[in-house]
Amino acid sequence: MLGIALGVTALITVLSVMNGFEQELRDRILGMASHASITTFGGKLEDWQGLARTVEGREHVVATAPYVRGEAMLSNGKSVSGALLRGILPEIEDGVSDVVSHITSGSLELLRPGEYGIVLGKELAFALGAGLGDQITVVTPQVTIGPTGAMPRLRRFTVVGIFNVGMYEYDRTVALVHIEDAARLLRMDDSVTGLRLKLDDVFNAPAVSRALSAELVGDYRVEDWTRQHANFFRAVKTEKRVMFIILTLIVAVAAFNIVSTLIMVVTDKQSDIAILRTLGMSPGSIMVIFIIQGALIGIMGTALGVACGVGLALNIETIVPAIEQLFNVKFLAADVYYISTVPSSLQWHDVWVMASVAMVLSLLATLYPAWRAARTQPAEALRYE
Repeated sequence: MLGIALGVTALITVLSVMNGFEQELRDRILGMASHASITTFGGKLEDWQGLARTVEGREHVVATAPYVRGEAMLSNGKSVSGALLRGILPEIEDGVSDVVSHITSGSLELLRPGEYGIVLGKELAFALGAGLGDQITVVTPQVTIGPTGAMPRLRRFTVVGIFNVGMYEYDRTVALVHIEDAARLLRMDDSVTGLRLKLDDVFNAPAVSRALSAELVGDYRVEDWTRQHANFFRAVKTEKRVMFIILTLIVAVAAFNIVSTLIMVVTDKQSDIAILRTLGMSPGSIMVIFIIQGALIGIMGTALGVACGVGLALNIETIVPAIEQLFNVKFLAADVYYISTVPSSLQWHDVWVMASVAMVLSLLATLYPAWRAARTQPAEALRYE
């Protein structure tokens, strides 16, 4: 019973922690990336206002915001770094992303058209050695033809903010500017790169994207976050599945202990089984006795494991800090890991699956010992009694 309880507890706790990390990563990724986006195959979206009015009337769509995107080279003194330049409308950006809540210095409201302000990711600002108020040079691939030939377009921007979303991919590469400044620098005129959408439920994104693709007339391209980050989340799901299989082996070992325990019971109780047989009990009834005994072990072990696992999973975010404080250690140092806490997300579907697997393994483990007990021959068992 304790072996099964330990296996089920480990399964529930570990998978809940993996669910917590997956949810934390998803929230951080979607804090900067959009739930869905609409672009064109030509790379320029002309009438984004009309498209926004059309899309906002759709079910599940909460908010929309235009954006301009382009690659650029940022330099500050001798420091140079590539970056993804994103033009936004600061007044409505909060509707489709969480970047406002992750501003650590300055403000997104300081991005005003014509003033050429820029908000950098924490790691990007560190790589450039730039801080608030510093002037950095933004160089784009577009060229200007002048008397000396083709020259890349460049512009001086003032750092007005720094954000830290906790994802290195964004903190190291993304720079935010006002959408008008980005359009002017990238020669987009009055067009934008695309329209970002925020939905009421991130898991509705595939269905909403398919519906919009079928309904929008023109060369529109609709993508959602499950396609943009498909490889990443597929890897997380594969890791979770493999971990489930590995931890199920703990329950399998405990189930094997049921086999050995019941076989010893059958050997020890052979004379009792023989007497029951001589009194008229059928082999099937003998099997039922040992199946019930093994099933009780499985039920009680599984119930104990579910209780301990659920209790541990629901309180892991309190237990881990308490252990760290008690032993003066830090499992996930904030200066090393972007996620410095151990998150947990208990999903009852996983709990029922784990409990069912444990019960099935326990019942299967009883079949062979019960079959051996049913094959006991009374004459042979009582020969030496």
